[in-house]
Amino acid sequence: MNRPETLWLRKLGRQNYEPVWRAMQHYTDIRDADSPDELWFVEHDAVFTQGQAGKAEHILMPGDIPVVQVDRGGQVTYHGPGQLVGYVLVDLRRLGMGIRDLVTAIENSIVAVLARLDIAAHPRPDAPGVYVESGAKIAQLGLRVRRGSTFHGLSLNIDMDLSVFQRINPCGHQGMEVTDIRRQSAAEPLSQNELTGMLSTELAGLLGYLHCREVSEHSLPDASGVL
Repeated sequence: MNRPETLWLRKLGRQNYEPVWRAMQHYTDIRDADSPDELWFVEHDAVFTQGQAGKAEHILMPGDIPVVQVDRGGQVTYHGPGQLVGYVLVDLRRLGMGIRDLVTAIENSIVAVLARLDIAAHPRPDAPGVYVESGAKIAQLGLRVRRGSTFHGLSLNIDMDLSVFQRINPCGHQGMEVTDIRRQSAAEPLSQNELTGMLSTELAGLLGYLHCREVSEHSLPDASGVL
């Protein structure tokens, strides 16, 4: 099984959550030993997603924001405007990696990008994600492995209405503080496109790819799963 040299990047723009989730599932179900590894970046309309082991009591007052029960690990989280979401669709067996290796690479890539913005951040061994020095969470992680391949991924808070996190116990932690890049940096927040470029380059390097190349903007794979 040859290790791929290229991680393919899709910039999907603003999308509803469920069509992208279903496309991730489909791509994972039909992929084979020759299917490319891909990284999808997207900004979602407002949605709460509840992981497989999620407990209903962590959804406090969703109001008009839909709640979608999904097939990733973890508890409830929020996706919405002002947040960059990245979905990591890679064949772990072909990469010779375990899921813990992938989680570490994702967390370290986020830490590296934030460091370039003069934001000190770190992962926590007891709770996946990335946290600033005050303890507030600035990035979330949730993955699923099926047939040796991954889907779902990460979300990085850029410039958000953080009050929505008060409607849930973020990732199952009561009272957890959540922050974003705008509140942690004196500089103007970078655009979604700029952060996508930085984060995809960092992650591709940490996972051992030689190249990270864009497929096309605003385009999910077709039904056959080809580029």
